Amino acid sequence: MFELFNPQKTLSVSGQKGPNRWDWALLPLVLAVLAAFAFAAMQMSRPFVVGEVLDISLDPSYLPYYLLRTILRMFTALAFSLLFSLIFAAVAVKYAAAEKLMVPLLDILQSVPILGFQAIAIAPFIALFSGDLFGVECAAIFAIFTSQAWNMAFSLYQSMRNVPSELNEAARIFRLSTWQRFWRLELPFAMPGLLWNMMMSMSGGWFFLVAAEAISVAGQDIKLPGIGSYIAVAIDAKNGLAITWAILAMLAGIILYDQLFFRPLLAWADKFRFEESQGDTAQQSWLLDWMRKSYWFRNWTHQIWQFLGKALSWFSVPYDGTSLKARSTGLSPRWAKIGETFLLLASILAALRLITFIHSDVGWSEVGHVLVLGLITLLRVMVLIALASLVWVPISVWIGLRPQYSQRVQAVAQFLAAFPVNLMFPVVVFAMVSLNLNANIWLSPLMVFGTQWYILFNVVAGAAAIPNELRLAADNLGVRGWLKWKRVYLPAIFPSYITGAITASGGSWNASIVAEYVTWGKTTLVADGLGSYIKQMTEVGDFHRIALGIGVMCIFVMTLNRFFWRKLYLLAEDLGR
Repeated sequence: MFELFNPQKTLSVSGQKGPNRWDWALLPLVLAVLAAFAFAAMQMSRPFVVGEVLDISLDPSYLPYYLLRTILRMFTALAFSLLFSLIFAAVAVKYAAAEKLMVPLLDILQSVPILGFQAIAIAPFIALFSGDLFGVECAAIFAIFTSQAWNMAFSLYQSMRNVPSELNEAARIFRLSTWQRFWRLELPFAMPGLLWNMMMSMSGGWFFLVAAEAISVAGQDIKLPGIGSYIAVAIDAKNGLAITWAILAMLAGIILYDQLFFRPLLAWADKFRFEESQGDTAQQSWLLDWMRKSYWFRNWTHQIWQFLGKALSWFSVPYDGTSLKARSTGLSPRWAKIGETFLLLASILAALRLITFIHSDVGWSEVGHVLVLGLITLLRVMVLIALASLVWVPISVWIGLRPQYSQRVQAVAQFLAAFPVNLMFPVVVFAMVSLNLNANIWLSPLMVFGTQWYILFNVVAGAAAIPNELRLAADNLGVRGWLKWKRVYLPAIFPSYITGAITASGGSWNASIVAEYVTWGKTTLVADGLGSYIKQMTEVGDFHRIALGIGVMCIFVMTLNRFFWRKLYLLAEDLGR
């Protein structure tokens, strides 16, 4: 666990004099990927003014180009999401005063719909890159970032909070600095779960892709070249064949980045597992095997790890003659009180501004109406998360304990998680109109369609990490059936489940905007709820009621997280210890 930057243990270039056949096999692949992304990046910047029409063709021959543009946006957003997650988790875990502010802030950010972020971010980005398409591209990337970052940040934070006590004690004994502790202990321990959540975040980006690439600003619709815009145009045109082509293009894209990016990373990250488990040899990657046989790649990575290993020594903590317990940790009580006072004052000012806004701009009766709509959506979210948990927790544990199946399920789960609910609108509208179904009931499953996979991914990762010794001990003691679930499986996967359930809950609130207001051509189905209220106010351009709807959604999500999910999260921490 403490050998993340010890290249001699994992990489060796001895006995090799130059490039081999694996180098020549990898070279065309690497050059093709770099050339494709370089071409797509060049297309992101060109002269553009708001009001200019960007044509989106439904000709399937354009789909490879649209897919390339979309994947580049998603990987750019993923890179920024990873950077945000590393900073957020490191600060929140290290400083208790910062944690009190940052965790509730993450709850708020997770609950703000993507439409709310777009309304804030579009104009500044376009103004920053005036006269250039790059400003609109940045707005789209930011929107995708908001659908990826919160899940990854919370996963990394949760994993770092649950580092086993024996590893924490070893880090103190070896006098690791904060920086060394992060890179040698906390990040390696969190790596398997973080990678699974990166896959889920990538899939979540697909779910909101239509909203990210089909942008409305200043009364103008801007559709950037990409799969999301292609889907939006196909839905407007009621073109079922184009939607089928879009589904096939999505599947091709998911298979490509699974094989070329996530599968090698998951296979590489198996070495960071804390204890031997059934999943230790689960992941296999043909690309990683090629890389390990490549002279160029092994030499390159060997030099990088050597440099990083030396860099870590710059942050070592010299022995100062004091005991470990005598050393000061964290902020002083005075600074903690200052931070709490500042937070209290900010809360009071925000409450006063909220009261003024309600009284002068929307009215108290409208607030009562929106609160009732919020309760309806809350009921849908809780019922759907409970049903999804009953279905997917047993299936996920079964998959996680059987590594021969987890790899096969991985790509399928990624595709289902990435499947935008908009693509189901033709079937949903046809079925509900033909059978005269109640929209308040039968539109509800759409809310959890794209978010239930957070539970699947997290629980599979948690089950795969169950120590093999624990399973063998349970078998030797004759623990079977429900008792085994109660004493072994459920406590082991509970922290992972809570992480997935919290993210699925927050994602379901966001998805309500799409699920409670369904449009196919000229047919529109509306369910009562907070999501449909925000969508309708967005279409008519009522900014005050959009802000009211988003604010009420934030309050509901924060309250639910604080008084329900937070209690379960603390219980999961106790079980982890």
